[in-house]
This record gives sequence, C-alpha cells and structure tokens, in this order.
Amino acid sequence: MATQPSSPPRSAWAQLETLGAALARRRALAFAPRPEGVRGPAWPRLIGELATPIDHWQAARGAPLPSYPPARHARPVMLLPGFGTHPVRMKPLATALESAGHRVSDWGLGFNFGSSEDRFERLAERVETMARREGEPLVLVGWSLGGLFARQLAKTCPDHVGLVITMGTPFSGDRRANNAWRAYQIVAGHSVDEAPMAQDLATKPPVPTIALWSPRDGIIAPRSAAGWPGERDLAVPLRVTHLGFAAHPQVARTLVDLVARY
Repeated sequence: MATQPSSPPRSAWAQLETLGAALARRRALAFAPRPEGVRGPAWPRLIGELATPIDHWQAARGAPLPSYPPARHARPVMLLPGFGTHPVRMKPLATALESAGHRVSDWGLGFNFGSSEDRFERLAERVETMARREGEPLVLVGWSLGGLFARQLAKTCPDHVGLVITMGTPFSGDRRANNAWRAYQIVAGHSVDEAPMAQDLATKPPVPTIALWSPRDGIIAPRSAAGWPGERDLAVPLRVTHLGFAAHPQVARTLVDLVARY
C-alpha cells in the first residue's frame, strides 16, 4: 500500500507565510508612488553616473600624486559609507586624510544596507569608545546615507563628535527627492518614513556641519544635499557625480582642507 507524503510541519508553513508576507511587503514598497511634485535628478544625470570612472581618470591624468602639508592638529576621522557600499570604496579619501596626518577609521559595520535601531546603537557605542580612546571628539565624514548616520550621531552624542561633513546626503526636503528611495525600501524592508533615523533629519546637529553637494549628482537632488541655511553651517558645491564623492581627487582635497580649517 502506497504511503501518502507527509505534510510539512506547521513551523515550515509559518515560515513560508512569513516569507510570503515579507516579499509582498517589499513588492509594495518597490512600487510605492512618489508624492506629486517631488522629483529626483533627471534621467540624463542618473545615466551620467556611469561616467564616474572616466571622471576620476581625467582628474588624475598627467597630474602628480597630491602632496598634503601636515595638519597643524591631527584629528581622529571616521568615514561612513553610502547605501549599499562598503567602506573600502572610500579608501582614496582615507589615504588623503592619513597623508595629512589624521587618524582615519571606518565605521566598523561593513556594508551599509540601511538603518536599524541595533545598527545605530552599535555605531553610537563605537563613536563614544573611539572618542574616549582618542581623547577628543571625532570628525564624521558620511557619504550619502552615511551622512544621515553622521548627523544623527552628532545629535545623539554631541560630546563625542566635533565636526560633521556630509557628501551628497539627502537630509533636506522630501525623503523621496532622489532616485534611490525605492531601492532603499526594497533592501531595508521599510518605508523611508519609517526608518529609525527618519525623524528630524533636517535639524542641524549641535556641532559644525558642512554639506558637500554637486549639481551633477544623478542620484540625490542637489537641493536636498545642499540644504538650507540653518540646516547646516556651510554648503560646498563640487562638480562630481554622486558616486564620485567616494574617491574623486577634488573631494579628497576639499576634505583635507575642511578638516584642517574646522
């Protein structure tokens, strides 16, 4: 007599139901409508991000390796990567800062796949520990989403942060004024409005705060990254792509200068 195949245990069905619900939620997040009147950079600018390697090659072609004078005061600097990227992408910036005598570290959390309460708490603990070990507040340099982490860290533990520099970070205006919000929602599994850092993004941290932005940015709306007076202390325009913020020689030179002056 043939035996009937046994049904999967209830726990397996529960897991499948949970998975199905999660996939349905992410699908809904992927196709969520953008608010009327809110726009990210136009498609030609987004496609222009593909030219980032060419930009870097042209900037470096025929130019000698930059030499940075030793900083009068060497400072501890932490680099925070952009959404979906690893700290290794910011290695050229770290090299430039280190050549000027600064002590550079990354955020210690690997790839940046979005914000969570646990991730933010771990990062805040790392900032406090490093600041105590260094004996002075840190300089936080955040690229894109990494800049949102940096601004919120400065609000949470201002005694341990001395300067915040954001690069192409969407801290001002609507959270959908960019071409990355749907990708963020799919990967992170929550709406940009429900992110742990979603509250009070535009309020300036209680420390010197500088926003680097680019009119060529193909991912983040320039106004969103530049902010308005009162949302940051200084806005510095650079003609680089959004992806170029991580490694372009012009960005490296600007960072070395700003860390030395502020």
